[in-house]
Amino acid sequence: MATSEYHHGEMDIKAQEDTWRGFITGSTWGGLLTVLSIGYAVLAIAIGMNWMISLGLMTVLGFAAGLFLNMGGRWMATMVLLVILALIVQAFIWLFGAAL
Repeated sequence: MATSEYHHGEMDIKAQEDTWRGFITGSTWGGLLTVLSIGYAVLAIAIGMNWMISLGLMTVLGFAAGLFLNMGGRWMATMVLLVILALIVQAFIWLFGAAL
C-alpha cells in the first residue's frame, strides 16, 4: 500500500480562491449587464415606452443593484459610461432619422 504525503488542510489554496472570486465577480457583472440590456430592450421596444424613461429606469436599477451587491466604484463608473454610450447611440439614431 502506498504512503501518502497529503495532510488535510495544509495545502495553499490562494490561487483557487482568487480564481473562484474572479469567476463570481465576472458572473455577477455579466448577469447584471445582461439583465439591464434585456430590460431596456423590453421596455423600449417590446412595450413601446419612451427610450429616455426606460434608460432612466434601467440606470436606477443598475445603480441600486450595484449598491445592494456592494460592487464598488468600478460598477458605478461602468454605469455612467453605459448611459453616456446609450445617449450617443440615441443621438446617432435621431441624426440619421432626421436625415432620411
